[in-house]
Amino acid sequence: MNKTNPKVDFFFVKAEQWHEEYEKLRMIVLECGLDEEFKWMHPCYTFEKSNILIIHGFKEYCAILFVKGALLNDPNGILIQQTENVQAARQIRFTNIQEIVEMEPILKAYILEAIEVEKAGLKVNYKKATEFSMPEEFINKLEEVPGLQDAFEALTPGRQRAYILYFSAPKQAKTRESRIEKWMEQILNGKGLND
Repeated sequence: MNKTNPKVDFFFVKAEQWHEEYEKLRMIVLECGLDEEFKWMHPCYTFEKSNILIIHGFKEYCAILFVKGALLNDPNGILIQQTENVQAARQIRFTNIQEIVEMEPILKAYILEAIEVEKAGLKVNYKKATEFSMPEEFINKLEEVPGLQDAFEALTPGRQRAYILYFSAPKQAKTRESRIEKWMEQILNGKGLND
């Protein structure tokens, strides 16, 4: 069993909800030989510096999130894609400690498979930004505003995808238009949503 990382201890100590579940998940993951780190405000478990999984929780459930979960076999049908736009990550969710205890052998099998996926160097085939449907309002702006099309195409695929998803999310055209207007300058400056 790998050692706990003191930098991560506070996450488990301060947890008001899912405390017992987190501790059990932590023990299971460490028994599989992963290293414990703290990334993205959550316990992250790595194999040779590569991210394998994260333990996190929400109001309704706690979960193990496999970074390359889309590449795992799922013979038990327990991997969950959080939203339709999540391409690689998959979760296994829990609502109580008993579920975790009962699933321990299955969880270990999934974790060991995730390690093997990493050892094999497998990569998730991400959809290209052009494969996402672009809102009509944004297509019109790309045609109307000088330099916007070139600036958008110069962005990294991840930045393009983030903009497309962000601009597509609102149901009302007016809201989509205002988002596009607000962020055009950022695109023209070669920056992503989070830059």
